[in-house]
Amino acid sequence: MSLRLPPPGTNGDIRLIRTSLPLLREDPQDCPRGNALRARALLGQVPPRPRDKPLEDFALGPVMRVLDAVEYDGQDVDSALKRLLKNQKYHAGHAHWAKSAVRSYLLARTAREAQRHALGRPPTLPVRAQWTAITQSEAPDARGATRYERTAWGRRYASADGSERELWLLSVNDVKEDRPPAEIAEAAAVAATGIPSKSAFRDIHRPAPGSTVRPQRVRIVGVGCGSGDHDVLADWDLDEIERRFTEQAKPVLRRVVDDDRLNPGSGCTRCEGLVACDQPPRAPGVLGVRGPRRPRVRRSVSASDLRVHARCPAQFHLTRVLHLKSGAPESEPIRRGRAVDEWLNLRHAEGCCRTVRLPDALPGLSSAELPTALSLLAEHQRACPLDGLPSDEVVRVQPRLTAYDPDLDVVLIADPDLLYTRSGGWIWHETKTAAKPLWEGRALMETYPQLAFAVLMMSAGVPGGNPRRSLIELEVLYLDAEGTGKSRCEEIDPGDPDTQAEARRIISGLAGPWAVDETYAPAPGDHCDGCDVLTHCAAGRAHLEAR
Repeated sequence: MSLRLPPPGTNGDIRLIRTSLPLLREDPQDCPRGNALRARALLGQVPPRPRDKPLEDFALGPVMRVLDAVEYDGQDVDSALKRLLKNQKYHAGHAHWAKSAVRSYLLARTAREAQRHALGRPPTLPVRAQWTAITQSEAPDARGATRYERTAWGRRYASADGSERELWLLSVNDVKEDRPPAEIAEAAAVAATGIPSKSAFRDIHRPAPGSTVRPQRVRIVGVGCGSGDHDVLADWDLDEIERRFTEQAKPVLRRVVDDDRLNPGSGCTRCEGLVACDQPPRAPGVLGVRGPRRPRVRRSVSASDLRVHARCPAQFHLTRVLHLKSGAPESEPIRRGRAVDEWLNLRHAEGCCRTVRLPDALPGLSSAELPTALSLLAEHQRACPLDGLPSDEVVRVQPRLTAYDPDLDVVLIADPDLLYTRSGGWIWHETKTAAKPLWEGRALMETYPQLAFAVLMMSAGVPGGNPRRSLIELEVLYLDAEGTGKSRCEEIDPGDPDTQAEARRIISGLAGPWAVDETYAPAPGDHCDGCDVLTHCAAGRAHLEAR
């Protein structure tokens, strides 16, 4: 099916196609049609959607702002950081993180310049203007385009004579090690052929002052602003860049701008075509709460998001929106739970795991930690939910399920551990590892709000099927007093009116404060101990010091 342009519910000029590095990742969680529309940079929703944000939601935003002041305007680092900490558009924890991230980045720059010097290569200087590779034609091509712009976001540097260029690709925490070859090849190609330009919202990239000397060599450097780690991802001459671009990047670019497949998910939040799109299923008012008092940019939300926000709004903003991490080692229960989940996902992709031999090792676990995880896996095998399932039934492992609330302009996201059909209905299966059995004194959906979220999703028609034959299952794997693996399975009928009412009460209680929050203030408590962003939270540190 060919891509329809402009799609219903949008308007704008389709003659510009602009690509960026993230589009070359072909992330299976992305929506191909959404990415193709994203490349049509002048297309917009009709009527225009709100874009206001009460706080900055791009983690690297303040880092780039301070680096601009230091590298382009000649400000000293301390003065630029001081202004940053006073800026009300950034959460206090975000600004604190950015302060350390800026210093980590500048240390990495110093180290890499020292390496250049040791190799006998010329020093590089900051380049203010963006590099954009532009192809222009008079007549529209088969896609209706007359102009192609290829961009590569990052920090730019060049030698004084223009013979060498560097492009630094920033990531939030550690160096991003899973960048596909196509992304690195395209980064190098844009750095090699791009001309100085300046961008503006809903406009083409216009020429800007800067050197147009074509470099003879390009280096791509990856840097993790949280950890300060950095690595050279490419160091190529023009012939190597051209070869890699042709073989690795060009075919991906061609696929991306033409793809019309639908795969709704978190990318729906930035899609200009969502309002008139066939997916995700509509669920107006599903969260049962009022919207924010001021229009704001479209958001996504999951049960995990709501649970974290209820515990501490600051932790939610820093970890779930900005995706900041402390870098501190994870606890054994967290690593064990992840290892168990990953093994089960791999086995369930092939069917029932009941007779599969248990592994001799699990990623992230030591030999001393392994027996506990194996005991839990053995307990799951004893009653694997796929055991005896007919071969003509459908099994999906950790599928991404979505629904869209047009009233709140919010995309609901859920990732059940297992989703499978049985006699015309869907079974939504969640597996949880725990240190102890379920507490009898608390309602199941109160303990696990994702079950209440699942009830609302299924009552809204996600994923479909016969609602009278659909079911939600919770499997809890835990250790008894002797350290032996045990399990307990509970069932929830998502079609039961009383269950639906209880689910609405639980989710609306969590979603109400989240929907209207504009400050994400910290809520110190016992949960501060072990918080992933405690380093950047003054209130949390003060609470622990006062205990």
